[in-house]
Amino acid sequence: MIEENVKSILSGISVNHYGERVTLVAAVKTQSPQDINRAIRAGVTDIGDNHVQEFRDKYDSIEGHPTRHFIGHLQTNKIKYLLGKTDLYQSVDRFELASELSKRSEKANLTSNILIEINVGCEESKSGFGYEEAIAAYSKIKELPALKIKGLMAMLPFTDDEEVLRPLARKMRVLYDGLKKIDSDICYLSMGMSGDYKLCIECGSNMVRLGTSIFGPRNYN
Repeated sequence: MIEENVKSILSGISVNHYGERVTLVAAVKTQSPQDINRAIRAGVTDIGDNHVQEFRDKYDSIEGHPTRHFIGHLQTNKIKYLLGKTDLYQSVDRFELASELSKRSEKANLTSNILIEINVGCEESKSGFGYEEAIAAYSKIKELPALKIKGLMAMLPFTDDEEVLRPLARKMRVLYDGLKKIDSDICYLSMGMSGDYKLCIECGSNMVRLGTSIFGPRNYN
């Protein structure tokens, strides 16, 4: 099933309407190393972890040297476990985190690639910078050493109502395009999960984070 799911997804998301290649990030929360490796062998090149402990426990069991993303909420005291092993920190949702990641990266003589997380739906249950403060957040984080801002990440509200989702997704693309005009490092708009990734790609996302669509419903036991 995993192999068929990966091949089906990859065949349907290769390029968005802007002519940009769409990157599939397999969200591997709760998945076994064996199933993650099956997905990699089927064509997944990027995997995203939500929890630091899982990242550490599975790290040496993952085959094929995929690009590693951290996509979950990150506590500053756990950065040390990811440093030098994470290719893209997608969930930089507050300046405190950006500042600490910069300090630790500089001390380790590394440059860490990040996405700025935007709470585009203004949801109290989600972290991230507000849409209206995104440019100010970008400008402030841009001044930090040892970080490279590669784009934006967003989680849309959990709803099937496309009349709610589509305007928010388009707003994110507008914000992304604005930053891309002033910063040549900007190249990723990470937006879209299993329930809404097709809509997000239609609206300009070029990176999606899919778990259930690849592995099936998660088993939390």
